[in-house]
Amino acid sequence: MGINMNILVIDGMGGGIGKAVIEHLRSEYINANNRGNITITATGTNSLATAAMLKAGANYGATGENAIAYNCSKADFIIGVIGIMMVNSMHGEISPRIVEAVSGSGAHKLLIPIDKCNLTVMGVAERPMQTYIAEISKTLNKIMNDKG
Repeated sequence: MGINMNILVIDGMGGGIGKAVIEHLRSEYINANNRGNITITATGTNSLATAAMLKAGANYGATGENAIAYNCSKADFIIGVIGIMMVNSMHGEISPRIVEAVSGSGAHKLLIPIDKCNLTVMGVAERPMQTYIAEISKTLNKIMNDKG
């Protein structure tokens, strides 16, 4: 008996972080554990970001503010950089509606801290991006085991 999990990955700019997250999920979590029906939806603030995430192996992709807001309501997990919770981050690509949709979603949020958002999260050690991405599968496993 497997689990059903709807993972929403949100990214902007060139989609590089979202792409890396999806590649990691495909190789380290989904393929290795084969725990059930896992769907990854990639939503980009622009078409370049969405295309990069689709190329990385997302099941579905959609672009823009409305697509992000709509898919937040359907997600079990939302993954992105911490800037998706801050209006005007990513050089203005994150709108108030996106922030409202992400923060108001009942999905569990896995946020990657980056210092490009003019934000410092106290108590979080500065580490390479790949280290944070590698922790995503461990965190998903822990959450699912705690629920199960």
